[in-house]
Amino acid sequence: MNYYDVVVIGSGPGGYISAIRCSQLGFNTAIIEKYKYFGGTCLNVGCIPSKTLLSSAENYHKAKNIFYNHGIQFDNLLLDITKMMNRKKNIINKICEGIKYLFIKYNIKTYLGTAIFKDKNTISILDSDSNSKIIKFTYAIIATGSKPMELPFAKIDGNKIISSTNILSLNYIPKKLSIIGGGVIGIELGSLYNKIGSDVTIIEYEKNIISNLDLDLSKELENILKKNGIKFYLSTKVESIDLIKDNVKINAKINKNDDINIICDCCLLSIGRIPYTNNLGLENIGIKKDKKGFILVNNNLQTNIENIYAIGDVIGGLMLAHKAEKEGIFVSDKIYANKNIINYNLIPSVIYTNPEVASVGKSEKELKDFNRKYKIGKFPIKALGRAISSGEINGFVKILSDELTDEILGIHMIGPRVSDIIIEAVLAMEFKASSEDLSLISYAHPTFTEAVKEAALIATGNKPIHI
Repeated sequence: MNYYDVVVIGSGPGGYISAIRCSQLGFNTAIIEKYKYFGGTCLNVGCIPSKTLLSSAENYHKAKNIFYNHGIQFDNLLLDITKMMNRKKNIINKICEGIKYLFIKYNIKTYLGTAIFKDKNTISILDSDSNSKIIKFTYAIIATGSKPMELPFAKIDGNKIISSTNILSLNYIPKKLSIIGGGVIGIELGSLYNKIGSDVTIIEYEKNIISNLDLDLSKELENILKKNGIKFYLSTKVESIDLIKDNVKINAKINKNDDINIICDCCLLSIGRIPYTNNLGLENIGIKKDKKGFILVNNNLQTNIENIYAIGDVIGGLMLAHKAEKEGIFVSDKIYANKNIINYNLIPSVIYTNPEVASVGKSEKELKDFNRKYKIGKFPIKALGRAISSGEINGFVKILSDELTDEILGIHMIGPRVSDIIIEAVLAMEFKASSEDLSLISYAHPTFTEAVKEAALIATGNKPIHI
């Protein structure tokens, strides 16, 4: 029987970073992974493969539609979907090997199999051959993540009705792709397949896409994607999905009244994710969950069993890899008795479409709901010299600051490279900067970040320079 100070269940971005941090702090650490590969959803069927394919799709789109403006011409341009998918596999394998190396470097014991709690200090590990091994621990961190949700009347078959996992390994390009769900995953994958030739339709129950972000971002992105050829049905409820020969028939109602029928050759269900808590033996030790199955934790991310913590998707909230990473570091430090905090308001959200979308802090709706008086500074990307020279002119930067103190309350941006630019907003808000602070910084020229300065000038009540 083996003993460990800390056992981490799940090797996704929350889990493997927890294990590394615990080992760095001197704990004898083990990690248990259900699958035969490390990295969890993010690395294998989420963040990394989707961004890899988005990069390939964007390069193809530019070569086909944009590069000729730069004097670059291609004859007989073709897209090899098999090669594109193989590149994705190679990148995943490379990063997986990197995680294995880190586990060896930090002397982290790895187990492949399903972890089952026997009591609050004992886990049984069941491997793929049904062999079991018992290990003991002082602390456990549950980081088992989430999986795609199904509709009760439409089960995922991996062929015609597919999940976000399936679509990242398709060996063909659907002629007509319908996506149910206009959240981050649906929008990114719709943008990906739109770029490589699919006729994409997105069906969303809410009246706006990416409804959790600032409304201006939602409207701008919707308009841009429409111009790219993506069709939207908003305020639309799917009532049935039927397989008819080689096609999929989707029956839905718009605004609860108008019936529509959509025929496609492939339907992606992207309606959300549910926590992975099955077969962990949580009931054996009485760990509490909410009605949706998410593990309940306190402000220290402890479950009701004080030596067992949970992080990442399995506890709900923002389902983001970097949120899970932050929680992994937080819990590891708590176990060690280090001081650490998490400010969930300052965890940025990013959508990797083209243009990209990034947001941190409060939206206008949230500020209105809290009766917070605020100012707005909004500057269009198209007024920047860098945007004009590169031909990337869509989007804006929007700053919301307190009406009296000028403290920045939220920054929302859509445009080129905003997934990187957003960290400036996070840093500014972490140090409680004002719009005036950002307006006084010297920005390199020409850059896309100059939009932040111009938006800050507007928020302070001054006139922008370039409009």
